[in-house]
Amino acid sequence: MTRKKLYCLTHVPFEGPGYLADWAKKNNYDFNQTAVYKKDVYPHIADVDLLVIMGGPMSVNEKNKYPWLAPEKEYVYNCVKSDIPVLGICLGAQMLADVLDAPVYPNPGKEIGWFEITQRDEAADSLFGKVLPEQFTAFHWHGETFDIPVGAIPLAKSAACYNQAFSYNNDRVLALQFHCESTEESVRDLVKNCRDELDGSEGVMNGKDIIGGMQEIPYMHRLVDRLMGILTR
Repeated sequence: MTRKKLYCLTHVPFEGPGYLADWAKKNNYDFNQTAVYKKDVYPHIADVDLLVIMGGPMSVNEKNKYPWLAPEKEYVYNCVKSDIPVLGICLGAQMLADVLDAPVYPNPGKEIGWFEITQRDEAADSLFGKVLPEQFTAFHWHGETFDIPVGAIPLAKSAACYNQAFSYNNDRVLALQFHCESTEESVRDLVKNCRDELDGSEGVMNGKDIIGGMQEIPYMHRLVDRLMGILTR
């Protein structure tokens, strides 16, 4: 039996797939990682059964600073239009919004740490609404947000960021502004590599409290299992 292939696009060395690599193993997917910032060669779209786009500290609007953004956007767009299941997390979610012609712009404030997510009323129109809890705590690390693309279904919100998630193309595309794939290692890596963003402003936890909130990780991984079950159905 031919195993399905999951391809993961990464943007910096310290924001990897986290629990998603474990999920791939448990669900009999071959896991492959493409470091777009190193200009790795993209897999042929016909070989991709599931695409995951990870986070990163850059903005999707910084195409002059990061010239690899333009070809990545084109590749993501072509995967979406080819009806491949696509998951975008944080920067990946913003990229999905961008390729679907929705603006990406600075949020009124940063949202960094463990904060509550609430399901949007519109989520009832998506299969994801059946597995997304009405309220839960998730890990956040972002300073930008996006509008909901035309034809997409809003799924979740937080106090600091109204558009936290959306689905598109009959739930074949899932965009999550928050991180539910995080592991203890990946949380510590973010604190270590992006510590300059922990500026004490409203909506930004300090590093000690971020590390102290990692008891939420097992629940987030169970949520990944449920969400991926819908995306890959």
